[in-house]
Amino acid sequence: MSRYYEDFEVGESLISPGVTITEASIIDFAFQYDPQRFHINTEAAAKSPYGGLIASGFQTLACAFRMFFHLGLINETGYGSPGIDELRWTEPVRPGDTIRTKVTVMEKRESRSRAEWGIMRLGFAVYNQKDQEVMTFTTIAFVARKS
Repeated sequence: MSRYYEDFEVGESLISPGVTITEASIIDFAFQYDPQRFHINTEAAAKSPYGGLIASGFQTLACAFRMFFHLGLINETGYGSPGIDELRWTEPVRPGDTIRTKVTVMEKRESRSRAEWGIMRLGFAVYNQKDQEVMTFTTIAFVARKS
């Protein structure tokens, strides 16, 4: 069930279920959007500094958003975002890794130009099955207010 701006607390963290990244999904995504050799070719990837195939960071980013939206928290009350800040890929995501997203409400404020909106700064951290952080970023979310 979607929540409104007032339903979120600064410091609150929300954790998604995990999703397993397959070799096929890495290669398929990379062929379409990020065709670097260490994303699309297992032999070339083995000779790369990564020592094997790794997921595109953009695939990890897309998965992080999908996992957050599967929580259903702002699916009906969200109005988008003006962008992403401080995006970092901190560890490679490999075939067979199961990643999950932790989202923390960092700041909240009421919109000055749209009284029906609240503005939240959200910190995203993505972890693999070994609890290693693989990606971080922050974003602003526009969320409907109750009144």
